[in-house]
Amino acid sequence: MEGHMHMMRTIVFMISCLWVPMEVIGITGNATAPSARPRVVNIGALFTLNSAIGRSAKPAILAAVDDINSDSSILKGTKLNLTLQDTNCSGFLGTVEAMQLMGKDVIAAIGPQSSGIAHVISHVVNELHVPLLSFGATDPTLSALQYPYFLRTTTSDYFQMYAVADLVEYFGWREIVAIFVDDDYGRNGISILGDALAKKRAKISYKAAFTPGATNNDIDSLLVGVNLKESRVFVIHVNPDSGLTIFSIAKRLGMMGNGYVWIATDWLPSVLDSSDTINPDTMDLIQGVIALRHHTSDSKLKKSFTARWRNLKDKETPKFNSYALYSYDSVWLLARALDAFFDDGGTVTFSDDPRLQNSNGTLLGLNALRIFDQGPKLLQKLITTNFTGLTGKIQFDSEKNLILPAYDVLNIGGTSSRLLGYWTNYSGLSTVPPEILYTKPSNTSTSNQHLYDVIWPGETVTKPRGWVFPNNGKPLQIAVPYRVTFAEVVTKDKGPGGAKGYCIDVFEAAIRLLPYAVPHDYILYGDGRRNPSFSNLVYDVAQNKYDAAVGDITITTNRTRIVDFTQPFMESGLVVVAPVREIKSSPWAFLKPFTWQMWGLTGVFFLFVGAVVWILEHRMNHEFRGSPRQQLITIFWLVSLLSNYQTPSICIYNSPLYWEIVPCVPY
Repeated sequence: MEGHMHMMRTIVFMISCLWVPMEVIGITGNATAPSARPRVVNIGALFTLNSAIGRSAKPAILAAVDDINSDSSILKGTKLNLTLQDTNCSGFLGTVEAMQLMGKDVIAAIGPQSSGIAHVISHVVNELHVPLLSFGATDPTLSALQYPYFLRTTTSDYFQMYAVADLVEYFGWREIVAIFVDDDYGRNGISILGDALAKKRAKISYKAAFTPGATNNDIDSLLVGVNLKESRVFVIHVNPDSGLTIFSIAKRLGMMGNGYVWIATDWLPSVLDSSDTINPDTMDLIQGVIALRHHTSDSKLKKSFTARWRNLKDKETPKFNSYALYSYDSVWLLARALDAFFDDGGTVTFSDDPRLQNSNGTLLGLNALRIFDQGPKLLQKLITTNFTGLTGKIQFDSEKNLILPAYDVLNIGGTSSRLLGYWTNYSGLSTVPPEILYTKPSNTSTSNQHLYDVIWPGETVTKPRGWVFPNNGKPLQIAVPYRVTFAEVVTKDKGPGGAKGYCIDVFEAAIRLLPYAVPHDYILYGDGRRNPSFSNLVYDVAQNKYDAAVGDITITTNRTRIVDFTQPFMESGLVVVAPVREIKSSPWAFLKPFTWQMWGLTGVFFLFVGAVVWILEHRMNHEFRGSPRQQLITIFWLVSLLSNYQTPSICIYNSPLYWEIVPCVPY
């Protein structure tokens, strides 16, 4: 306990030494109200300056502040006073720096880029009512209602993970391995990816997480374990400053060759776009990789900023990545919201928090943290502001996410990358730019998804299978219905195989066509006394109790929703099987359709019709008179004539007025 108290006193002393209060320009306090348009307002920026993102974001933020302060049409005389705080790639130091920044009476802060620091500092800004505009914290969980003062000014990883899931579905893979940094950024992003894949009937078969700052030996051990898994589709979601190390080790382990698939999130293009020229050895590490990059419209504003980049002060990178554009737009978003805030009568005043004043003599200096009185009003102006910036349309939806999220799909090859297409949550994967897609009706059907051809690792254009059977893996567990009836289809076998039948023969023939061995064991499903439930069998396969099932399993709509079926190779139904007997042909075969009783009845009706006709016609028709021989010939001639035009059947017409028998007219 004594050592614990000593450590706490040391931490308190360190933080108190770091705390440097800053006088706010303007009137502050609880009662006095300043003018509606102060001469200067304090804003802060919080991120790691010496990082792939920070080296691009810093000059962009400074340029935005200069542009706003020199533009008389915005803020109308009020200047922005920017304070930069470096988080130094440390969660602890980043939190301390963030607390220091909040102690300087800033009305808003740009950053941080770290999702972990954003989670901590969001609790602070909630209490102090200071909006936090982050251009780099992409963790999807930061959009929760728990963080009302956190406003993401870049695209959330929620959409990026759905883009990855669409890529997996487009190429027809069903399992992936996720490699990610084990922090809020990596963990929560991969969690969303798992949900997105589940909707595509795919899954993450293995999650390979490593700690931030992991050594090369740790990453080496991680990738060796990953390489023993069945899936050869790897999704890598890490920080920009450590991601290339993973590819370097994977290259050494032979994991960047033919048959492997690597999908990188936006961290990889951020590294490549920030460098004017990439070392050829570095490019050799990532050949065939598919990567996602934030899509920004190729507008005049963006072209003008690109032309200005080389002349910007404090610029540390020859080129910039998409985070530079988002950070520039973040400052302009704040300026436009402030302008509307002041036009609406907003004022800049701060109040002391009584809970922080009663610190019982602590050295933390928490009394420097004060509440921005009209923070809720400024936050509302930020959320409702919309304009066109370097990245395109800046506008927020009901969940405070930027509207129209879109990504470029890139394929790394040679000394650069080439564009395969685009992804939007509006129309999915397409080779048509998002700006054109938004003018057309939404269509996310599978048949409407298109990308240009990919050059995969190993310099092949043949799509990798996406999985292999590991040398040390367990045999596949194949469920076989233990049928009682129709044993010829599938049933138990007393031999070493354990099952036999027509379905087993087809399955074994398919296995022999594969270019590699697939060990498998047949597991009988059922007790052998009655046929098992095939619906339960399908459900158990979907629940991963078995790897597959072989048998005469009927394909139904409900079953196709949870498992995949092969093409049907056998049909069943209600049939009648009868023996075939050979009978010699006979000239009297034409009599076979009717029995002799039917033929006799037909002859009786034939004579009956003739007699009726003779009775009706005898008195008036001279053709029915004469000798009996002549009359009989006439009757037979008339009946034969009628039989050529009428059907050999009789219809009886019965009515209340009359009753008669006439030949039926065919129809």
